[in-house]
Amino acid sequence: MSRQTYKVCFCCRRRFKVAVSEAPPEVKTLFQHYSDNGIMSASNLRSFMVEVQREEKTSVEEAQGIINSLKHLTIFHSRGFNLESFFKFLFTQNNSPLLPSTVVHHDMTSPLSHYFIYTGHNSYLTGNQLSSDCSDIPIIQALHRGVRVIELDIWPNGSKDDVDVLHGRTLTTPVALITCLRSIKEHAFVASEYPLVITLEDHLTPDLQAKVAEMVTQTFGDILFCPSSENFDEFPSPESLKRRIIISTKPPKEYLEEKEVKEKEDDLHKGKAEGDEETWGKEVPSLRGDAISDYKSNVDEDDLDDEDDLDESEKSHQNASAEYRRLIAIHAGKPKGGLEECLKVDPDNVRRLSLSEPELEKAAITHGKEIIRFTQRNILRVYPKGTRIMSSNYNPLIGWMHGAQMVAFNMQGHGRSLWVMQGMFRANGGCGYVKKPDFLLKSGRNNEIFDPKVESPVKITLKVTVYMGEGWYYDFKHTHFDQFSPPDFYTRVGIAGVPHDTVMKKTKAVEDNWLPSWNEVFEFPLSIPELALLRIEVHEYDMSEKDDFGGQTCLPVWELRSGIRAVPLYSQKGDKYNNVKLLMRFEFI
Repeated sequence: MSRQTYKVCFCCRRRFKVAVSEAPPEVKTLFQHYSDNGIMSASNLRSFMVEVQREEKTSVEEAQGIINSLKHLTIFHSRGFNLESFFKFLFTQNNSPLLPSTVVHHDMTSPLSHYFIYTGHNSYLTGNQLSSDCSDIPIIQALHRGVRVIELDIWPNGSKDDVDVLHGRTLTTPVALITCLRSIKEHAFVASEYPLVITLEDHLTPDLQAKVAEMVTQTFGDILFCPSSENFDEFPSPESLKRRIIISTKPPKEYLEEKEVKEKEDDLHKGKAEGDEETWGKEVPSLRGDAISDYKSNVDEDDLDDEDDLDESEKSHQNASAEYRRLIAIHAGKPKGGLEECLKVDPDNVRRLSLSEPELEKAAITHGKEIIRFTQRNILRVYPKGTRIMSSNYNPLIGWMHGAQMVAFNMQGHGRSLWVMQGMFRANGGCGYVKKPDFLLKSGRNNEIFDPKVESPVKITLKVTVYMGEGWYYDFKHTHFDQFSPPDFYTRVGIAGVPHDTVMKKTKAVEDNWLPSWNEVFEFPLSIPELALLRIEVHEYDMSEKDDFGGQTCLPVWELRSGIRAVPLYSQKGDKYNNVKLLMRFEFI
């Protein structure tokens, strides 16, 4: 890796020297401080880990273990690290910005309503909402990423004697329900042992509901959680439901073949459908200031919906299969009487309520505190508006800052909003459950409720230093970013959080360099750090065209490890690159 040649025209070529990775000036200074005669011993390394990395429990023996683990490097020195090996250590995967991905460290013994839960929307779709194939493959992919809520829309098949999964009244091709159930059973606990919820949007006749009950019972067997009573006064905990599958839907009503839910079709024609997104997705919509109103589309709140928007008066009286009803552990429903009735808290019964993205935005303006009070005991699911035909997503913070546990996303809708969602669920070991902050779970001394619209005083400031990056040379073709020269990388760094904390900044672009070195510092004052996520993106500056994508990640601020860390970057689809990393420093001041 010494020189690269780029073809400018048929007779002219340009040659560029490829730089060698070199420790940033601040890393060199720290090495000098924590070494003796150019060697960092185990005792020196322990001091660095305690004082800079804030890993106070590190022992000399553990520091020696770190040194021993890098003996495979040819630059290893028998008595400790020299500068080059210390620099290599900082870029290792063990020096990640978060705790190891297998470490679940939140209290998992509280009711389900006390957690944000990694939730999918129309989990069976491979692409857009109108004409893509339905398959078990996206369900499997979601489960492998740690998603803990899978949504299935169940309909009678063509001959009315079996059950298919499809997006009703569209051109999507169906997949058999039994195929989805078998795949769910096989892959349910690959990424997490905590409970998996299946939400059913039911469009079945009573005889087919009975058939579903039989399928579900036979497929899942003992791992299916069937409650002993129909109602809970409090949801069970994730810990008590480990490796169990939970069914959530409305108590069934008789299916009326001639009735159609007109909102579904009408909403596809209301308002303006989304346009093409940028290569790496539109910017996450802002919720700042007049946010909630700014973030509205011109569609009604009764969007392309799920089970909760069916008009009760248009359905016949109950004729439910007892076996089917017995499966339902989390009851869903939208009471008559408007928003006030929907948000009423019953001390003897907990339930799930679903609101569309625009419904929540509208409700948050007038009933923000009531929503939070409702979610302290009950579960709120938010789902995308009907005009998101291309399976794009919305800003998940609108749900999280109001306590919504199930912020349902199109997992195939790659873009910045989904990156924020993936960032949230990197927390707590990636198990798919993140404990909500106390201020969303409890009222104050005077029964006051958190108000996300009110600007709070700054609690803490996150100081971020962006030193450098490496790995693109190995993971991309040398002409991927520019046909005529090495790339010109810059980094965007910022916060996704409550409106007053949300901001994005960027470094300068470093020209013609596969190993960009920025050495820039940014400070982010945070009023609600418990809901703040650090957004990081790398782009390649292009003077004549749209800038190219060079990697991204999103990290929960409350779980960031202080110190100098190697930050791995991911593709637009959320796949981790083999080699691309940034070297950054995180300090809380």
